[in-house]
Amino acid sequence: MSIDPAPRTGRAEHRARAAGVSGSTGRYHAALHPVLAGPSIVPRVMVSPAILVFDSGLGGLTVFRAVARARPDARFVYAADDALFPYGAIEEAALIARVTALMDKLIATYRPDLVVVACNTASTLVLPALRERFALPFVGTVPAIKPACALSQTKRISVLGTEATVAREYTHALVRSFARDCEVTLVGSAVLATLAERHLAGDRIDDATIRAEIAPCFVDGDARTDTVVLACTHYPLLIDRFEALAPWPVRWVDPAPAIARRVVELVGPPEPGNEPLPAQAFFTSGREPTAALTGALVRFGLNGIAPVRAFDTSPLSP
Repeated sequence: MSIDPAPRTGRAEHRARAAGVSGSTGRYHAALHPVLAGPSIVPRVMVSPAILVFDSGLGGLTVFRAVARARPDARFVYAADDALFPYGAIEEAALIARVTALMDKLIATYRPDLVVVACNTASTLVLPALRERFALPFVGTVPAIKPACALSQTKRISVLGTEATVAREYTHALVRSFARDCEVTLVGSAVLATLAERHLAGDRIDDATIRAEIAPCFVDGDARTDTVVLACTHYPLLIDRFEALAPWPVRWVDPAPAIARRVVELVGPPEPGNEPLPAQAFFTSGREPTAALTGALVRFGLNGIAPVRAFDTSPLSP
């Protein structure tokens, strides 16, 4: 196993140094707590369970879509804390306090049977506190490094995430634990998540900008990169652009299908004959969606502008 910073110049070179691997095993040395799976929970077969999908913005829609396909009969609420997007810029203690307090309000209001935290940053930092505070199952999101290594034929993979995710010791611990037979390149982007939000809202994003952000993922040495982990739930929103702009075909690994499978493990498969129920969406910013965003919400299974509501979080601001 080795972990390489991607060769870059200028702004990109700074990102590569930020993604460098710390020699300290730190607080994650003892064990990798199972963020995706969580503690041992006795699975239950539930009819039309209430499922809350939570993210800092629109990236969680990619997870919501996969979970909704797996349990179309569930009662869904999608909550986006876009007032604080992006989470990677928030200090850890403030983020833990913010998300815990917000989850208090969301759980009290909507009484979900299960919560999906569709955000890598919130999952790795906040899930332990959430699981300690609330007596219901949480399913988290982590970089899919283990399945990517199993899928790779060349044994050279890249992990494309935010700067915060690729710099975090939790990610490095995943690499040390599950990528022993792979060459791993960590690529952190400061802008792709924001570009994905703008793309979904109808803004035009030029090819050169996206190409520059994904280019360091593609290493052509003794072995060529053949698998790229999408370590941010926003990034699948741009998958068509990634595929079109990639210098050669690779397998893009999206965590959403694994999250959906874990949800079904916990609440059971859908009951035949139950019709899909309308889903609700809530944004903490209270912004009015553009026409393009409203159309995107409908395509993802949310019912457009009518169910989109603001959620007052002014007392929760860090």
